[in-house]
Amino acid sequence: MRLMAAEQLLKDRDLSGFSNASVFGALSESWILWLLENGKIHTIEKGECVFEHGQPGDSFHVILEGRIGYYKFHEGRHAYIRDYNAGEQIGFMSLIALHDRVGTARALDDTITLEIDSELFSLFHSNGPLDFGILMMNLAREMARTLRSVDNIIVDKSQE
Repeated sequence: MRLMAAEQLLKDRDLSGFSNASVFGALSESWILWLLENGKIHTIEKGECVFEHGQPGDSFHVILEGRIGYYKFHEGRHAYIRDYNAGEQIGFMSLIALHDRVGTARALDDTITLEIDSELFSLFHSNGPLDFGILMMNLAREMARTLRSVDNIIVDKSQE
């Protein structure tokens, strides 16, 4: 992973395009820009690891471009769970649950992410409480959709 400056990212991309990301939906452009300028923008090559099982879960990544595959670790082995696409986040559950990573995330394509760590997350809450509330609703909505998908898989498996 290599770091990229927000200016470099925005040189070829329109800031308003990031408003379409489900994580950033309804956030003001000024706060999206603030997150880009204060977070860590990573360029990640296809096949490269974003985070690994057992690492501290003190941040999450918003996928700005590309895709990330997630592999859950349980009872000594990894299992593919799903792909995360541009506009989605990966790693928020570890941050909010205050636990280490329980799986490994790998770039499936050349990918760009915005990493938001716990310090920046807290600072955003203090400095932009209204937009922070919108971000939290977006993150909660994404988690709810994921839980619904998992529930559907359990129902399908129970009927086999």
